[in-house]
Amino acid sequence: MDKNRHSQTIEMRGHIIDSLILPRILDELLDLSVEFTIQRLTVGKGPTDPSYARIEIVAETRELLETALKQVQRLGASPVRVDQVRLEPAPKDGVFPEGFYSTTNMRTMVKLNGDWVEVAHPEMDCGIVVEGNSARCLPVSEVKAGDMVVVGRAGIRVVPLERPRAASPAFGFMGSTVSSEKPRSAYIREIADRLVRTRAGGGKIAVVAGPAVVHTGSGDALCRLIDLGYVDHLFAGNALATHDIESALYGTSLGISLDGGLALEGGHEHHLRAINAIRMAGGIKAAVETGVLQRGIMYTCVKKGIDFVLAGSIRDDGPLPEVITDVIQAQVEMRKRIHAGVEMCLMLSTMLHSIAVGNLLPATVFTACVDINPAPLTKLLDRGSFQSAGLVMDVGGFLRELVTLMEKRTT
Repeated sequence: MDKNRHSQTIEMRGHIIDSLILPRILDELLDLSVEFTIQRLTVGKGPTDPSYARIEIVAETRELLETALKQVQRLGASPVRVDQVRLEPAPKDGVFPEGFYSTTNMRTMVKLNGDWVEVAHPEMDCGIVVEGNSARCLPVSEVKAGDMVVVGRAGIRVVPLERPRAASPAFGFMGSTVSSEKPRSAYIREIADRLVRTRAGGGKIAVVAGPAVVHTGSGDALCRLIDLGYVDHLFAGNALATHDIESALYGTSLGISLDGGLALEGGHEHHLRAINAIRMAGGIKAAVETGVLQRGIMYTCVKKGIDFVLAGSIRDDGPLPEVITDVIQAQVEMRKRIHAGVEMCLMLSTMLHSIAVGNLLPATVFTACVDINPAPLTKLLDRGSFQSAGLVMDVGGFLRELVTLMEKRTT
């Protein structure tokens, strides 16, 4: 080979064809205009048999080869020649060393002392910190000076999710493009089945909800889902809690009557008066305990002992006392819940919080996003996970139909 050309051989194994892993890797190499040769391709004969591919990549520059290796590794390919993982200390608090490995949300392993060690809590856009014979993902804001951080790509193996062979026709269709032309009833039935299976298996369920849940008059449906035992954690912002409490105290949402749909005189003040009432009571939990708050989503969470994290933003009025105004601290609190066994996440009509929480989730967490706006669905599905599905529809209709199904499965 020309000494000015650079090569590396990669391999991949598993259900790499029906899960589209191999085609995606080949597309990536073609887009980068590098040469490649498929040295070996073995296709599994049965539904449970793995396939195997071995590909040599040739590039004109070392930089182009490194780019190609970086891209295919994120898709699940590994170099045939595996070296020990490289570590360097973090130079100071909140700073990774130069050349740190930037993680994906997929299962990842590192080679330590000759053994493959699984990285705990996989999350996209983090670093990997090694302590003894263990490794974990860590956001840059939490790294401490002297922490040993993985640098480069040597000794790293990414294990991509594979398309389930027994997937339902509905979810095979749902996993395509984002569109309002979806089999909604089949999709919602599958969501209901997933909720039942997750609960039966001991997994936890997180719900990410926006104020549209209240605006559409479907707050009672979410309360019923909580009552039925299918919500362990609620992630939301000041807006959901505020408008839910406004609805409970005044019967309005943003000053609009939820009964008649009319703007009430002075109704534009209701959200701020609701915040003031809760602040006077000492917080949401205190307002429930003292009888100030007697119904609604937040009331039901408190009464049922459902954990909630309210993350603030710069546009918040008030905010309510329980709102965490430090967004990095809000991330920390959400991560704690996710790492404690969340296996399914429902994202209901909130672009800001759906995308934020989606970035914290491992690829193995099944994620269902429902929004009238296709943009958040597209962003979540672009994360590349077969565990994600989206439906463009009104969140109120979705929740009411879902609760009807859950009531049948519970009785």
